[in-house]
Amino acid sequence: MNIVIAGGSGGIGGAFVEALAKRPEVDKIIATCNRHSSALDHPKVTWHRLDLTDEDAIRDWAAEVDEIDWLINAAGILHTRAHGPEKSIRQIDPAFFLENISINALPVLLLAKHLHGKFRHGRPAVFATVSAKVGSIEDNRLGGWISYRASKAALNMSIKTLAIEWRRTLPNVALVALHPGTTDTALSKPFQRNVPHGQLFTPEYSVNCMLSVLENLTPAHSGEFLAFDGERLPW
Repeated sequence: MNIVIAGGSGGIGGAFVEALAKRPEVDKIIATCNRHSSALDHPKVTWHRLDLTDEDAIRDWAAEVDEIDWLINAAGILHTRAHGPEKSIRQIDPAFFLENISINALPVLLLAKHLHGKFRHGRPAVFATVSAKVGSIEDNRLGGWISYRASKAALNMSIKTLAIEWRRTLPNVALVALHPGTTDTALSKPFQRNVPHGQLFTPEYSVNCMLSVLENLTPAHSGEFLAFDGERLPW
């Protein structure tokens, strides 16, 4: 298997790299990072520093990528040093909103645009992105976190729309959005105080759960929004 992991130096992305590198059926992992390289040095893993919002950079990088069996996009943002998720519409900042869209939603579209040809081998394949349950419009009962919710909803719509198109052009591929659960990473660190006991997962646990979901996918699952435990979530 040849696997691409976008955002491989983050908490969840790094756990995906480590778990998959141990699997004998995995031949090669191409992992991308933006500002920080990973400490993981493994003969199966090749690291590429790549800005996932830069289409020219993605186009040039994609030209060198071989056939892909699995692609997992784990890039994402929830807060920055200057801004956290909004509690009220009064806190909306246009630049922060657009940064959420750019990092949480845009990369999956650029990856699909420039890597679609790498899935034409005809074997069952997976194109997955880490999303979030708070991106579900139907499940939104608390409000708040407007930029993050909107960007993840846009990501989910992108996966759903791509699944419809690729069902015609790449019927061997299952495209899915994955909710990892609340995971102990830098992304969630400032917001872990109110997480109920037993519901804060290590990256390793979350990733192992999501890998179990991915292993059981078929093209018939394309266009679904799935939780770490396999539950189908409402869009």
